[in-house]
Amino acid sequence: MLSPVRGTGVSAQREEVSNGDSALPRAGDSALPRAGDSTLPRAGDSALPPPAPTPAASAANAAQAHPGTAVPLLNIANVLTVLRIAIVPVFLWALFADGGHDSGWRITAFVLFFVASVTDRIDGQLARKYGLVTDFGKLADPIADKALIGAALVGLSMLGDLSWWVTAVIAVRELGITALRFSVLRHGVIPASRGGKLKTLVQSLAIGMYVLPLPDALGIASAAVMAVAVALTVVTGIDYVVQSVRLRSHGRLHVR
Repeated sequence: MLSPVRGTGVSAQREEVSNGDSALPRAGDSALPRAGDSTLPRAGDSALPPPAPTPAASAANAAQAHPGTAVPLLNIANVLTVLRIAIVPVFLWALFADGGHDSGWRITAFVLFFVASVTDRIDGQLARKYGLVTDFGKLADPIADKALIGAALVGLSMLGDLSWWVTAVIAVRELGITALRFSVLRHGVIPASRGGKLKTLVQSLAIGMYVLPLPDALGIASAAVMAVAVALTVVTGIDYVVQSVRLRSHGRLHVR
């Protein structure tokens, strides 16, 4: 008797399919890369290289990456600070020239005072932008400000243009804060604060108005600006005292 012949064609193919060994893609499979594959560019990715940093950014980044790297003492920011100190005696000479009330010399004194005041803003910006901040600059910058402001106040009071009590209040505060800075040096350096910079700006504006040979009608405006300067002088002086106490207590400057 003949045995039934087993199918070897379609039946065999069905067996292969049922065993899962088919070369055909299964339902749900895709030849396309799936979302999340590393070969696909992600949203926000760009083939363009990042822009090259500017020289200022490179200098600042280098200073942050290597905090132990010493910043050269002889740099443009410190040179401008020293220049501001050197202008002080020249300013006084122009202020007192020809009796101290000649319009031409008073305008010359104002120009010198203005140039010195502008360098105060420029040297700070350069130091921060190019990573040229030094302990010398932190100390010399406010000292240069006080030398210029103090010389102008004393000169104006000697000429009778400004009351001595205004000069005394500002001078005592400035000298006291300078001594305070030196007394806490072993604990750290107290940098000039924003309030201190605002105080210096208003003081410079008020002194400039007094130095210029302005008409008497503007005397009230000059006195009002000077009153604001005196108030800022007292308030910021108290703030520096608080900072020095914190520096002594914690060994570091309280950052706000």
